[in-house]
Amino acid sequence: MEQKELKNLLSQVAEGVVSVDEALLKFKTMPFDDIGFAKIDNHRAVRQGIAEVIYGSGKTSAQIEAIAKTMLDNGQKTVIITRLDAKKAEDISKNLPITYYETGRIGIAGTMPDPDTDTNIVVATGGTSDIPVAEEAALTAEALGNRVIRLYDVGVAGIHRLFAYAEDIMSARAIIAVAGMEGALASVIGGIADCPVIAVPTSVGYGASFGGISALLSMLNSCAGGISVVNIDNGFGAGYLASMINHI
Repeated sequence: MEQKELKNLLSQVAEGVVSVDEALLKFKTMPFDDIGFAKIDNHRAVRQGIAEVIYGSGKTSAQIEAIAKTMLDNGQKTVIITRLDAKKAEDISKNLPITYYETGRIGIAGTMPDPDTDTNIVVATGGTSDIPVAEEAALTAEALGNRVIRLYDVGVAGIHRLFAYAEDIMSARAIIAVAGMEGALASVIGGIADCPVIAVPTSVGYGASFGGISALLSMLNSCAGGISVVNIDNGFGAGYLASMINHI
C-alpha cells in the first residue's frame, strides 16, 4: 500500500465508507507476506515512499513471478525487476504480463507511471559502452515517477559534446554521471552543475581500470563539490537516489 492509498483509506474511515475493522484488517496484512522462499515487504512504500524492488539475478523465473504477482495483488501499481535477463523475462511473460527493457535489464510488471514532478533528472554517460548501466538508472527513475533526459556518449575525450547540452545540465534537479575508464565525467559535470551529482563508476575499461575500481577511486577523490558515488555498475542505486532528490 502506497502513502496515497493509505491516506485514502484513512479518509474513507473518517467518512464512514470503510469500517474501523475493515481498515484494521488491511493494516494487519500490510507488514509482509511470507511465500516460503521470500518475505515480501508490503509496508515499505508506507515507510519509505518507494515500494520494494525485485533483484532478479540469482532468482528463478518462478520466484520472480510469484514475488511480482504478490506485490501486484497487494495493490502495488508498478513493480520494478532489476538485473533481469531476456530468458527469464520471456518465461515470466507467459503468465504475468511484463514490459522488458533489454539494454537496462529491467522488467516492469504493472504500469509505467506518468512523471509526477515538473523537474528533470539528467542521465549522462562517458561513452556508448556505459549505456546499459545508464539505462538501468534511467528506467528506475522513470518507474519512480520522474522525467529523465538522456545524454549519452558525452565523455571528456570530446568534451564539446557535453557543453552542447549545458542548458539541460544547469536546469536539472539531479544528475547521474555514468562512466568507466578514469571516470572523469562526474568531476566535469560537478564543476558546472548546481544540483547534486550522483556518480556511477562502470566496469568499462582496459586492464588497469581493474573492473571499475579506477573509475570508483577517481570519483571518490573528485575535487568538485556536491558529488556522491554509488557502487560499480549500480545504475539502480543511482536512479533510486536521484528520484528521492527530485521528489524533495
